[in-house]
Amino acid sequence: MTVDTERLTKRQQEIYEFIRHKIQNRGFGPTVREIGKQFKISSPNGVICHLKALEKKGLIKRTAKEARSIELMQESVQKRMSLPLAGSVAAGVMHEAVEQADTLDLRDLLVREDCFALEVHGDSMIEAHIADGDFVIVHKQPTADRGQMVVAKAEGEATLKYWFPEKGQIRLQPANATMKPIIVDRAEVVGVVVGVVRNLR
Repeated sequence: MTVDTERLTKRQQEIYEFIRHKIQNRGFGPTVREIGKQFKISSPNGVICHLKALEKKGLIKRTAKEARSIELMQESVQKRMSLPLAGSVAAGVMHEAVEQADTLDLRDLLVREDCFALEVHGDSMIEAHIADGDFVIVHKQPTADRGQMVVAKAEGEATLKYWFPEKGQIRLQPANATMKPIIVDRAEVVGVVVGVVRNLR
């Protein structure tokens, strides 16, 4: 997706798209150093100038003194987020299909405040019916209850697992009997999974 090119320079648009890609695919934004490396900007101040311009134009928000504090503001162009709701279908015993003329607004399910989507890679959550290529909807929050499915960040990597704080460590439990849990001394909750979109292609 591109943003309004009349509002941005070419470099600002490239940096904005890079930020969007990082947030959507791993759940948190890039650091100033990562942006500088990606676009061969040697000075951190050069990167910050671009970030300030994007912030001034209402496309991102930054929190001072936090390395990965870049957040996307609401998209300036809203996509059509509804489908025809044609009726209901039985998943148990068969019964007469009833047609109706209505719409299902997917924003109620998918576009919620402080939520973002991530594409799943791998089969570690297959027994929770989340397969490779599916999408999870994540509510951004810094804490989780024991046993909740979360996107967690540990040792610089993000992973989708069940969250189990234990004495002196965190157990990140997969939903796959063939895989062992990840045990770490420290981990950070990026957000809690609140929905799944299956990819049947």
